[in-house]
Amino acid sequence: MAVTAAADPDTSHPDAPPQAPAERVFSTSVVVSGVRCFLAYVLFPWLLPAAGIASGVGSGLGLAIGVVAIVFNVLSIRRFQRTRHRYRWLITSLNAGIIVLLAVLMVIDLSDLLS
Repeated sequence: MAVTAAADPDTSHPDAPPQAPAERVFSTSVVVSGVRCFLAYVLFPWLLPAAGIASGVGSGLGLAIGVVAIVFNVLSIRRFQRTRHRYRWLITSLNAGIIVLLAVLMVIDLSDLLS
């Protein structure tokens, strides 16, 4: 038997927007964070230099993608909190953890660029 959204007290708020956009923003934020890590820590420092191209661009790209990833994570937090999604606190915690990790990686990238 399927449970409808109206039966869930967290999602039955009449002013809450649909949950699908909140889940889409969360998925996008996690994908952007993952792509950033792959580009900055696998592709640019290891794969492309091994092929003889693009050495030394990982830190700069990591900073730029890190900013975009943090924006998407903040948007995800805001959207989940507004929709009163039943997993909003879990998703907020996960996004906050990702933001902290991205900030640490951005500090490392910045120190690489400045040295």
